[in-house]
Amino acid sequence: MINKLKLAAGALLLSAVGFAQEVEYTEYDLDNGLHVILHQDNSAPVVTTSVMYHVGGKDREDGRTGFAHFFEHLLFEGTENIERGKWFEIVSSHGGNNNASTSQDRTYYYETFPSNNLELGLWMESERMMHPVIGQEGVDTQNEVVKEERRMRYDNSPYGNLLYAVQKNMFEKHPYKDPNVGYMEDLDAAKLDEFQAYFEKYYVPNNAVLVVAGDIDVKETKDMIEDYFGPIEAGEEVTRDYPKEEPITEAVHAEFYDSNIQIPMAITGYRTPEFGNKDSYVLNMISTYLSDGKSSKLYKKLVDEQNIALQVGAFNLEQEDYGMYLVYSLPQGETSLDSINTEIEEEITKLRNELISEKDFEKLQNKAENSYVNSNSSIAGIANSLARNYLLYDNTSLINEEIDIYRNITREDIKEVANKYLKPNQRVIIDYLPEEKEAE
Repeated sequence: MINKLKLAAGALLLSAVGFAQEVEYTEYDLDNGLHVILHQDNSAPVVTTSVMYHVGGKDREDGRTGFAHFFEHLLFEGTENIERGKWFEIVSSHGGNNNASTSQDRTYYYETFPSNNLELGLWMESERMMHPVIGQEGVDTQNEVVKEERRMRYDNSPYGNLLYAVQKNMFEKHPYKDPNVGYMEDLDAAKLDEFQAYFEKYYVPNNAVLVVAGDIDVKETKDMIEDYFGPIEAGEEVTRDYPKEEPITEAVHAEFYDSNIQIPMAITGYRTPEFGNKDSYVLNMISTYLSDGKSSKLYKKLVDEQNIALQVGAFNLEQEDYGMYLVYSLPQGETSLDSINTEIEEEITKLRNELISEKDFEKLQNKAENSYVNSNSSIAGIANSLARNYLLYDNTSLINEEIDIYRNITREDIKEVANKYLKPNQRVIIDYLPEEKEAE
């Protein structure tokens, strides 16, 4: 009887997962090149309007880093029809919330409103695209905001420059070598006309995707989108030709100093393939295997059993041109960084030489499926997935198909990918150290 109940519960779970995976959508282009994706879900009176622009930290000239992140802030300043400083007030007073984020590859803005304010969300995003006020006062204000953010999140935060420490040692030519937030001296030196030219180049309809998801009527929504976004003129086609990196064939050893820490950190990085590549999905599963939860291989070994680490983690940072696979650990007591790295390499060597157990593999598949379902469990999450899959992966249908990629990964794939990308001679090994204080 118990086994029958377990089977029934499993069938219900699989049924629920299958149902959650199927996201219906409509997509089309406006005459100005703006790609539009609509997802109708009338189960709750909520709607998300979002715009993702194909511009990120890597889109810059030498000496002018950080522009995309700067614009994440600047484009909340106001427009010809939205008074300066009133953007967030308008959203909150109409029962909504909003946010924005910038990566090395894209910038994303969204609002979530009660569905009776759909038109307001469309108008605000069309205003951001068509009528932003890019003036000296706003630039000066946001320059100070970005400086404060950099101080809080990076320069004055323990281990805040972890990612930058890896980037600068993993890339020599590609703009991924520089931090997404940029260098403050570059923003200080930039002139107003440079900011205006940057907007005109990248924040155009043919370099963006608009997603509307939630409690909508598709025909009415299409009409509103045409009214608000149709009149915006297309820009010049954005072309990119970033330099290629030579493969890493000998381990790179480097040190990076942080005045905000007392405990050093061992960091190992590997250059990996672009997102969308099947190998990148395999690397996500390897991250889960190594460090997701207290039963993961590295945590169990270094923290629980050997008691030589306070913390350990591994993650695959997926990006458009190259990915980065990172493993990091904080040593316990007098444990050296070299000994930590040796123990980590021992586990990665096992991945290269042996198939993981069937039990561990089944756990990985379950976690991948749960993560996939959770990412599309809200209207805002679905909007983000649709935008990302179209703009960066060039495949909107991934929202329904991505789980099949994980389901088709085998234990042999894990071994093969570990051999392909996670070899000792392909590593960047960084000792992330406390900065020595000068003697008074």
